[in-house]
Amino acid sequence: MNASDLKRGIVIKLNDAPCTIIDTTSQSPSARGGTTLIKAKYRNLLTGQVLIETFKSSERVIEADFAKRKGQFLYADGDNGVFMDLENYEQFEVGGEVYDSVKGYLLDGTELTLGVYNEQVVSLEPAMVVELLVAETAPAIKNATAQAQTKEAILETGISIQVPGYLETGERIKVDTRECRFVSRA
Repeated sequence: MNASDLKRGIVIKLNDAPCTIIDTTSQSPSARGGTTLIKAKYRNLLTGQVLIETFKSSERVIEADFAKRKGQFLYADGDNGVFMDLENYEQFEVGGEVYDSVKGYLLDGTELTLGVYNEQVVSLEPAMVVELLVAETAPAIKNATAQAQTKEAILETGISIQVPGYLETGERIKVDTRECRFVSRA
């Protein structure tokens, strides 16, 4: 594919690593005969680094052998998580930064999207909103002030987020996995 065809979400191969395009901008030259430059902001899926690369619009880029598959979180095994591909029932053990970034949203049996490169899971994408139980929080605040009050709550997976003052321990809530914030009661 040409660099001019790059779009957000496409996975290309750069320096022998799969990289997902986050954003692209094109820059037209002011001189005659100059070629249009494409600036691509991308994330290396193996290291997690976010970098910027500039390509000439006619330059060829290689699409990575990358597939998104439906998967399921089975259980945590120490610092790693064990996941199953729901298409072929193959199991993968994932650790490090890839697992650490999503483990606070995963319960046994949670379905998510697995990013597979060379038969190895390199990215995990949980649903945008997940339901979790409030394991621990301060008692509900009544008639404290006219302004919205928030308090810290620890969820069943161990992550802590800010929630409205009226929530109590034992309630199920919806959490946005992209920003780690409270959405609503479940």
